[in-house]
Amino acid sequence: MNRLKTLRKSKGFTQIKIQMLTGIDQSDYSKIESGKRYFTFEQCRKLALALDTSMDYLAGLTDDPAPYPRAK
Repeated sequence: MNRLKTLRKSKGFTQIKIQMLTGIDQSDYSKIESGKRYFTFEQCRKLALALDTSMDYLAGLTDDPAPYPRAK
């Protein structure tokens, strides 16, 4: 998932920082980022929030990385 790596690096985050923000184990995240494993819906939601993007962007359904407006 090249988008994950690109977003993570653009934010200046390490994989350990992603682990701290999302609760996703670093080794699991590494596998997701390299395409060796798929993320769950919940992992996708946590990653979208941590990386300030949309789940659709992470899933490759849109090329716009801007997050959707959050419900109040």
